[in-house]
Amino acid sequence: MNKTELVNELSRRLDIPQNKCRHYLNTLLDIVGDDLTVDNYLTLQGFGTFNLWRQTRRTGRNPRTGQEVTIQPRNSVKFKPGKDLLKKINDAEHLDKVSPLAEK
Repeated sequence: MNKTELVNELSRRLDIPQNKCRHYLNTLLDIVGDDLTVDNYLTLQGFGTFNLWRQTRRTGRNPRTGQEVTIQPRNSVKFKPGKDLLKKINDAEHLDKVSPLAEK
């Protein structure tokens, strides 16, 4: 599911216009991004925790040329799913519906 599909599903489930759903979703994403830069984590009870972490400088390889390059340090985000989310996605009924692509 991409962002547009998520907006459409929110609109359908909440019975509100798509432009309002898009605004709400964009606001939520802004809040998540802002909070991670301030607190370094965001916990949504039952859903999961987003943690900011610093990737160190490392050596990588250009896949086209094979030449070694230095990858500069940067911030990234890790996500740890919560118990309720794990329970939902591991429900026996749901496991039969998982796309073969998700298993790769």
